[in-house]
Amino acid sequence: MISYRLYQENRRNSPNRGKWYARAIHAKDAISTKELAKKIEANVSVKHADVVAVLSELSVVMTDFMQNGMKVKLEGIGQFKINLKSTAADTAADFSAGKHIVGSRVNFFPETTIDGNHKRRKAFLDGVRFYETPKNNVDTSSPSTSGSGNDADQNGNG
Repeated sequence: MISYRLYQENRRNSPNRGKWYARAIHAKDAISTKELAKKIEANVSVKHADVVAVLSELSVVMTDFMQNGMKVKLEGIGQFKINLKSTAADTAADFSAGKHIVGSRVNFFPETTIDGNHKRRKAFLDGVRFYETPKNNVDTSSPSTSGSGNDADQNGNG
């Protein structure tokens, strides 16, 4: 389940200033390659060291392919590719990669499938549930009800 907190839009020029949104709350530490390998080892018949070696090499190989202009597709996961950030040049002749390309980033697109009802399903998101974290300092209760938060999923189930 994904926990969230409410936050209020406070940017001065925002047309949504004063409105409330949910923001996902994540654990401070990310799951490490070692921890992933331990979980994978428990689910398949491969030794921990072999899983770690494959995951480590995956990073090296993906980097090589993406830095050579290729997209990398991992079935059941999605696609990765490198994209550029650039500033504008007045004309094509004025464009200089050293001057106008100001950064790069990796884009990830989760694998998308289409179900029997013609709805798109994205990897990792099918069946996700949400709950409001109890440490939300926003009073979401109605005047006749008091409480510290709402522990329900997106469908209102507790």
